[in-house]
Amino acid sequence: MSLFRRLFSSKSKSDQKSKERHIDDRSKYMPEIDLPIDESFMMNFKRNGGKFLYCDNDNEVLDSFDKILLENDWYEKQVCCFDIGLEHKFSDFNLEYVKNSTASFFFATCEYLIADSGSILVSSNQLREKKLTELPDNFVILAATSQLVKSIGEGLKGIKEKNKNAIPSNITTIKDFEPQKEKDFLSYGSSSKNLYLLLLEDL
Repeated sequence: MSLFRRLFSSKSKSDQKSKERHIDDRSKYMPEIDLPIDESFMMNFKRNGGKFLYCDNDNEVLDSFDKILLENDWYEKQVCCFDIGLEHKFSDFNLEYVKNSTASFFFATCEYLIADSGSILVSSNQLREKKLTELPDNFVILAATSQLVKSIGEGLKGIKEKNKNAIPSNITTIKDFEPQKEKDFLSYGSSSKNLYLLLLEDL
């Protein structure tokens, strides 16, 4: 049973916070705790400011996506998406799929979830040739637990193995998920994204 299923079925938030605090309070001179990949990703991702919704199946993915739209008032709004498969799968949500950065949010899959940094590895398969700064401030990413890897090195190796004929370009990580409260000249060009991760259990 994966950590995510155990966590959401049995442990309280206070139990989890207590565990995270115990790890954070350890001396920097003590040996590193070798956490399971799923637990390491979850803790680092949350520490980076990300929000994730764990889903047992496709129906829960659709239900969680609906909750995100309601929470942010994104129904009947434009969504930037380059993935035809996602457009078909989420076609019942009354969204206008466009290719420009003026949309309310960006919707995509990813290459891998990087446990040791809590970041999301993407490439031109998701972004095309757009830079992160050229995309909306709000991201919704759909990923599966089978995409969890320990390090960016493992992720890059996986990309090469999956794309032997043509390695994608524009490979980058998203790792700062704290939304910018106010836009000013100091935040211009920031790649920080208000990010929701829909995480589907497929192991």
